[in-house]
Amino acid sequence: MKRTFPSSFDVPAPAVEEAPPQTYGGVLAAPLKRMPPLTALSYFEVAARLGSFAAAAKALHVSPAAISHQIKALEDHLGVELFERHHRKVIPSRAAEAALPRLQEGFAALADAVDRMRAHGEGRWVVTVCAEPLLATKWLVPRLHRYYARCPDAEVRLQASLSSVDAEPGGPVTAAAFQRSGIDLSVRLGYGRYAGLDAAALLELVRVPMCAPALVERLPTPDALLTLPLLVDATLLRGAERSGWNEWLRAAGVTPSGPLREQRFGNGLLALEAAITGQGVLLASPALTRAELEAGKLVVAFDLPLRSRLAYHVVCPPASLERPVVAAFRDWLLDEVGQADADGYAARSRAAVEASPQ
Repeated sequence: MKRTFPSSFDVPAPAVEEAPPQTYGGVLAAPLKRMPPLTALSYFEVAARLGSFAAAAKALHVSPAAISHQIKALEDHLGVELFERHHRKVIPSRAAEAALPRLQEGFAALADAVDRMRAHGEGRWVVTVCAEPLLATKWLVPRLHRYYARCPDAEVRLQASLSSVDAEPGGPVTAAAFQRSGIDLSVRLGYGRYAGLDAAALLELVRVPMCAPALVERLPTPDALLTLPLLVDATLLRGAERSGWNEWLRAAGVTPSGPLREQRFGNGLLALEAAITGQGVLLASPALTRAELEAGKLVVAFDLPLRSRLAYHVVCPPASLERPVVAAFRDWLLDEVGQADADGYAARSRAAVEASPQ
């Protein structure tokens, strides 16, 4: 059965004027015959941008020999040297530097043209989204059914990746990076400054100490935390701001006498599972652990929040919002923020545990 899309997502087809055959033959055919293969040009662009054949090979998932071969073929085709070759790096020649900006503009234009063609096919109803694993799993996936209720013919292709975490203010992330990865929209954990991109704040990162209910009785006061393993989500150590247990303990008036008993995990899902199974105490976001709090798997040990400059942001190239399915998904994400007061539930959770019969 052919899928149909809601009328609100209809994309008007642009008027297309057919060029007379002689125009194509006289204007386009001759220049195209002089063009080298696009593969060679794309390998050259990446190598010139990264300054290394080895780095280009890694970025393109090919061998350094393949990069070298394609660039040598391009040099032979053009009759000009494109790089000064050194032991561990390559330096673009003057000819390469002169051509590189226009070549990059050309690739960007090609990518945009392909996106526009795709928008009239399956792209009309498909939106590809990337998010940090903890948010994708614990916040986004449980809510997707509400998006499908709003847009029943849409399809969300969700990817969970730590590449959605900023290593520094500004990302760095660019519209070209979105195009290369095939991502329409990203929910990034970062600082909110994304030059040339559309960005809107989604969730503030606020964390409180959480643990399995069985550990609560061992924590009468904040200084008792020093007797237990302190679980750490290493995702939050990727960026410039490394706020964690030291900062929370300082705010709570606790001065450790020695190194903390920290246990680090590569992502938030691993750290969360360790907390649920009673292996220690985790600084976690109530907004991302609502299900565990409501199910009684976790409890807020101390309702003293640690705030961060980091926050979750909805980020995408402005051109992506020209596709109604992407704009609708972005709007839905922002609408979802007001659906639940996770922090309010978390503040009551310890009191509920302590008041329950033993």
